[in-house]
Amino acid sequence: MNVQETIEAKLAEALAPAHLVVENESPNHNVPAGSESHFRVVVVADGFEGRRLLERHRMVNAVLADELAGPVHALALHTYTEDDWKTRFGEAPMSPPCLGGGRSP
Repeated sequence: MNVQETIEAKLAEALAPAHLVVENESPNHNVPAGSESHFRVVVVADGFEGRRLLERHRMVNAVLADELAGPVHALALHTYTEDDWKTRFGEAPMSPPCLGGGRSP
């Protein structure tokens, strides 16, 4: 499992998000090709309800403590409740990106 997949799995398990996007932004930085050190995370979770932004970020950082102590150098966090998301972006969270599936042509 690569770093991105590990981040996705840990956040999915810990926060049960309604919407989760983890994007490896390392290619946009001055790092060796194939690096997994810079990530952008968008997470919509009920567990953020009633919590300030700093507390939401601390929750995510606690889940990803091992990654932040190791391979992850930068983590851009965008944390929302479902109401926050609906107010900013519309009625429902975006669909997660397609992972390919196993359909034969």
